[in-house]
Amino acid sequence: MTDTPWEPPLAGTEEEQLIGALERLRATFRYKADGLDAEGLQVSIGKSDLTLGGLLKHLARAEEDMFTFKLTGTPQGEPWSNADWDSDEDWDFHSAAHDTPEQLYKIWDDTIAKSRDRLAQFLENGGLDQEAHLGWDGQHATVRRLVCDLIEEYGRHTGHADLIREAVDGRVGEDPPAGWRPSS
Repeated sequence: MTDTPWEPPLAGTEEEQLIGALERLRATFRYKADGLDAEGLQVSIGKSDLTLGGLLKHLARAEEDMFTFKLTGTPQGEPWSNADWDSDEDWDFHSAAHDTPEQLYKIWDDTIAKSRDRLAQFLENGGLDQEAHLGWDGQHATVRRLVCDLIEEYGRHTGHADLIREAVDGRVGEDPPAGWRPSS
């Protein structure tokens, strides 16, 4: 195993490049959120109420939505299925303030592991061009579209995480350093 497993291949297939880009964003986001206590996970900057804890929970939900419901049509499980989305459409962001750091890291880590498995199974059985469950106007999104949408979601929120983490303790940097592994 390389000591930078999140680094996409220099010259891979389209599938390898897309999955590599997603993995690098996952690793960079997790690095930005890593190793913090409850206080650090609840820091926000400026007028925003975004926190690293909220982003951990939100991106876990985005993964679950993308590679459970949108990919297969299977309803999302807990904690998403019983959340009161009607009262708070940003429940994932806001409810994180009531979770412990251990719970937030676990939900993200466990969800990402499940997402990797589901996506790998789908790719083995048909690649990026196969249709996903998600559709509208008589058409279905492809697996490629779902992967690209999740890359976009991580790109947006990894930038937020970068700014918040710098405000917490000054941690900066584009990618995790070689050899990094989550500590929490």
